[in-house]
Amino acid sequence: MSTGKLIILDRDGVINEDRDDYVKSSAEWVPLPGSLEAIALLNQSGYQIAIATNQSGLARGYFSINDLHEMHGKMDLLLKPLGGHIDSIFFCPHVDASGCDCRKPLPGLMKEIALRYKKNDSVTPLLGVPIVGDSLRDLLAGVVLGASPHLVLTGKGKKTLAKGDLPDGTQIHEDLMAFANALLQDKV
Repeated sequence: MSTGKLIILDRDGVINEDRDDYVKSSAEWVPLPGSLEAIALLNQSGYQIAIATNQSGLARGYFSINDLHEMHGKMDLLLKPLGGHIDSIFFCPHVDASGCDCRKPLPGLMKEIALRYKKNDSVTPLLGVPIVGDSLRDLLAGVVLGASPHLVLTGKGKKTLAKGDLPDGTQIHEDLMAFANALLQDKV
């Protein structure tokens, strides 16, 4: 697979509502308005969607791996009638104190995505691949491998924007649909 038509999305706060007490079940997994339609639009325009998400609620015991699979199953079920799908989901189950390299802002998940979608030892294997998130850690994880940062103002996005110190070239979008529309308009 090639990274030419790949988009990397964070999950909580980008695709679905974020919660301070963690999204712990499929019942609590609620899509943000227009997010699933945006994914379907991107799919129908030839883009592959990979999700990279920190899910420390697993290590904290707030939900099980089966609960996580049920959340993602719900997302798939809701995407299908729209003509959309997720190509792959990469998640970090650890807490910050674990010292893993897969927890964003570290690039471990992005390295896994790069390996899956492009077999190349380039220093910047995700060069130009859009990475969409609502927090600085989402963007930093991809920028180190050459990804193009896009901040959405849903979830924690407005707080992230207010704090500043975003990676150079970060583009700001109201939500995932605004990102999709901007990306597709640029390709016309």
